Amino acid sequence: MAKFLNLNAHLYFETVARRGTVTRAAEELSVSPSAVSQQLKQLEQQLGIKLFRRDGRLLSLTLEGEQLYQSSSTALRMLREARQNLGRTKANRRLNLRVTPSFGVRWLGPRMADFVATHPEWDLSVDAAPDPTDFDREVMDLDIRYGLGGWERFHTQSVLRDQVLPLCSPEYRATLPDSASVAEVLDSARFIDSARALCQWDNWLLRNELTTVANRKTILMDRSTMALQLALDGSGVVLESLALAAGEVAAGRLVPLCPSVPVISFPAYWVICPARNLNRRAVRLFLNWLDQQREAHEDETARIAKDHGLEILDIDGATELTVGLGVSE
Repeated sequence: MAKFLNLNAHLYFETVARRGTVTRAAEELSVSPSAVSQQLKQLEQQLGIKLFRRDGRLLSLTLEGEQLYQSSSTALRMLREARQNLGRTKANRRLNLRVTPSFGVRWLGPRMADFVATHPEWDLSVDAAPDPTDFDREVMDLDIRYGLGGWERFHTQSVLRDQVLPLCSPEYRATLPDSASVAEVLDSARFIDSARALCQWDNWLLRNELTTVANRKTILMDRSTMALQLALDGSGVVLESLALAAGEVAAGRLVPLCPSVPVISFPAYWVICPARNLNRRAVRLFLNWLDQQREAHEDETARIAKDHGLEILDIDGATELTVGLGVSE
């Protein structure tokens, strides 16, 4: 008997035993029938036993052949499963994220290069979509949502606060009255609203006890990214957050319309996921990285507020937000 196993011969033998003929086995293995027959002949010679009874083209296993088939089939199945598991291991080195579109484009996207550079061994998939993740049906590790919180079935972690204030381009600001009265400035401005924002112009005016002309000019956009671009192009004043516009404000491309009115700050961006997902190393690494990015962002917005003489009014809790801003979950 040969000292070393001929694994190729065992593969050919198992396939013939399972398919019943050399021809069908050759088709499955993508080889010639003669190659299969040769391997079977060599295996029988090596083992010193007959593995098949031959009746024309049909083959049936001998008692020894049946014993070898059971062992070979089990061993090959284990090898196939091991190969599949290796493939899954590679897939498990992927982090799958879903984010709200404007947050993904304006805040997370510019920072992702740092995560990739810090953790080059991980593959990354980011889906920017407005619809929340169905974790029971979708392969998703984390979802970063915009809202008031309250996702009770999931692990929920605050990522970022909205810091809402009116912003416009310096060129557009120059077209408005140079007046000490905030109301007079607002009466001359075209309002840009983001349809999905938690804090709308009416909410902001009510909280600050401001009134404007009844027939004010308004542009309503579906996404914060689009609303901010309109403001950058000089089309009006957008009520938006430093969370999304910090870079433009720091660069002077957008300026606060009325620095004397406090900036409204409240928790608005959240990481949600099933608690079981926290067991994944990639998830823990990303959440730690996200905390570092949040701290750096808070330092940046604090500098911006100081540079522009802005007061930040912190509001905490969904109940206070709902009552104060006039929004619902």
